[in-house]
Amino acid sequence: MTGLVKPKEYNWKDSNLEMFGSDTEKQVKKESAQSEPAWKNAGQEVGLQIWRIVKFQVTHWDKNLYGKFYNGDSYIILNTYKADPKSDALDYDLHFWIGANSTQDEYGTAAYKTVELDTYLEDKAVQHRECEGFESDLFLSYFKQGFTVMEGGADTGFHHVKPEVYTPRLLHFHGSGKKVVISEVPAAKSRLTSEDVFILDKGLTIYQWNGSRASSYEKAKAMGYLDNLKNERSGKAVVTDVMDEDAAGMDDSHPFYAALQAEDVDTTANVSAFSAVASDPELYRISKPSNTLVVDHVKTGPAQQSDFISDSVFIYALDKTCFVWIGSGVDVSKLKNGFGYAHNHLAKTANPLRSIVIVREGRENKQFKTALAA
Repeated sequence: MTGLVKPKEYNWKDSNLEMFGSDTEKQVKKESAQSEPAWKNAGQEVGLQIWRIVKFQVTHWDKNLYGKFYNGDSYIILNTYKADPKSDALDYDLHFWIGANSTQDEYGTAAYKTVELDTYLEDKAVQHRECEGFESDLFLSYFKQGFTVMEGGADTGFHHVKPEVYTPRLLHFHGSGKKVVISEVPAAKSRLTSEDVFILDKGLTIYQWNGSRASSYEKAKAMGYLDNLKNERSGKAVVTDVMDEDAAGMDDSHPFYAALQAEDVDTTANVSAFSAVASDPELYRISKPSNTLVVDHVKTGPAQQSDFISDSVFIYALDKTCFVWIGSGVDVSKLKNGFGYAHNHLAKTANPLRSIVIVREGRENKQFKTALAA
């Protein structure tokens, strides 16, 4: 069996998420969830709601910035929808997203508050953990105009500074097929690749650079993003220039190239999605007969619904996703921290940052059902 490749340049410490497994004694109380002002009107109607963690507090994220996340922050994202359009019942997918440079306090609070919000929603949500560069397809599908990861924290955004003194940002448009992800990278010539598209945002001047082998989807996504940037400049006169890599006259004297550093001066915070190669699914059963957590390997290969037993918790690990299935008969006083179980398991694998999904028996989502063998 072939494992997963973890990018060496990813600036994470394996111990960063261990707190998810150490907080099992801190059962989130319903009273605490109801007293959180940020949860007022959460999940009351179909749509997306996003909060950012600021100094242990949950704050509403500006709707104009939905789809834009800063790698120094952690966020909570709630998608409310109707699985059955003919019913009034609401369903929920609840994610917390961790930026690569988010502090332990921030993402620890995001994890804790995610569980709290699920409690507020009467335990009806499917919970997800998302790490920068390893986002699930479901998470990315929420952002039709593109998903963008920016350097720094929220207070470094364009809307907080004057355009004429704006720090230039180099945005990288890359992906497979229609799934194009946007991420900020150091503004260096060495970052340019012929397979992708880049936008250099200088505030009042914006350049789009199309690599000679870039896909039409990447070019179209960048063009739409460029138009949105112009609209965000609050009526300021913005000059745009779209160029192709192999166009005549694109030499170092061009303002686009002149604005870039020759080399990347800091590669410690680079993020790239892991490469998922052929790997067999693995199913594990978790039990806690006393004070010791016991994990037993059940099978290698695709799992079936009949493999899951109501009085147990199971980990079902796939290339890009780790599911935690919680049976309806589980004693929640002993088995109650799904994120902790998944983290402890993934910490021993080649890719500890894959997406985590917590599902309960009887409330399995489409993603989980699709992952099972027919």
